[in-house]
Amino acid sequence: MIKEYRTINEVYGPLMIVKDVENVKYDELGEIELSNGETRKCKVLEIDGTDAIVQLFESSAGINLADSKVRFLGKSLDLPVSSDMLGRVFDGMGNPIDDGPRIIADKRADINGEPMNPTARDYPSEFIQTGISSIDTLNTLVRGQKLPIFSGSGLPHPALAAQIARQAKVLNVDANFVVVFAAMGITFEEADFFIQDFKKTGAIDRTVMFINLANDPPIERISTPRMALTAAEYLAFEQEMHVLVILTDITYYADALREVSAAKKEVPGRRGYPGYLYTDLATMYERAGRRKGNKGSITLIPILSMPEDDKTHPIPDLTGYITEGQIILSRELNKKSILPPIDVMPSLSRLKDKGIGKGKTREDHSDVMNQLFAAYSRGREVRELAIILGEAALTETDKLYAKFAEAFENVYINQGFYENRSIEQSLDLGWKLLVKLPRSEMKRVRDANLTKYYDKFKESDDGQD
Repeated sequence: MIKEYRTINEVYGPLMIVKDVENVKYDELGEIELSNGETRKCKVLEIDGTDAIVQLFESSAGINLADSKVRFLGKSLDLPVSSDMLGRVFDGMGNPIDDGPRIIADKRADINGEPMNPTARDYPSEFIQTGISSIDTLNTLVRGQKLPIFSGSGLPHPALAAQIARQAKVLNVDANFVVVFAAMGITFEEADFFIQDFKKTGAIDRTVMFINLANDPPIERISTPRMALTAAEYLAFEQEMHVLVILTDITYYADALREVSAAKKEVPGRRGYPGYLYTDLATMYERAGRRKGNKGSITLIPILSMPEDDKTHPIPDLTGYITEGQIILSRELNKKSILPPIDVMPSLSRLKDKGIGKGKTREDHSDVMNQLFAAYSRGREVRELAIILGEAALTETDKLYAKFAEAFENVYINQGFYENRSIEQSLDLGWKLLVKLPRSEMKRVRDANLTKYYDKFKESDDGQD
């Protein structure tokens, strides 16, 4: 029997103290019933002897301490999961907000889950095609990987997130590929953009969306990514689907965590964030991956906006420790209207070598990737040199590299948010740019690939000239 308490002692902001409780556990779900019969959900944040500190999911306005009562439900927050979730839109608490019916659950799953046991992990090794050349060719995403996107305030990471969600697929694998998309702390305008974009392109049919708005309570923002990962675990490990989870924006999630921590009067860490921020992020990120003996997988792309474009800020800094690389957006490229503005030089996918090559992408992938990196790096150095010394100081080869860097940005990186390039198209486009450089400069390409690809594209390029 569920016991009711009329011992609410204090309410301050989103927190409430309930006295003289029995057998109440950390993270337990509760209900507050007001004098008018209205109920509001809450969650236990801390137990101090017989006192429970609870966090309200909704506003504390109108709660009369004497006339309100609290019930603890003996369970933590859970999500009803089913394959019927595909094509649906939910709020941060897992309630449908798309005017559709409630989900008939196959089961109810605790949203906290558990990080995947390292010994049960299978190594990521299969290429995921996003349709974006600067990711697919140069910073390849591999199934089961955790690859964050580091952005800055005002940069178009929402459009990039929507593009990846629309276009991503696993090549050469006959299996269901679905997207779980969770947006935290976004505006009504952004929420409408995501929903309408997914509906317009048909991507909604293979997507589960969780939308948390900026005016929703902070505790709901903390629950939203865990709701998404719980849905992903069900689809991946019980329905054997390949699931891509996109979480945007992790910075708003961390800010909500800081707000709750401050309300609990915890000792702050770096920049006011709680000292357990690293652990908290790890409990989410480490739920992604592949399991031995299971066909399904979870690939994770967390997106975060770096305050003041600072890569050493606690959120990107700690995220970088837990994940396998990063995609970095450039404010300079964005000013040039190069979209998506991915800065390929500081970006990194630590698992890219595992997902490319013959039978996965193409046998020349590694050579094209290395040569494009080398040529673009040299081209950027030449451009900086020209600014200091003037173009007259450049050799003819230097001028070719400067032109290459310009073309690489304007043709290769700049593809817009609605062009979907196959990996073959991206690799071919890379060769079309590389043949503008002398064959003697192809120091990172094997002779067999020079003969098969460079010579072929060079001949075609000469024919056009």
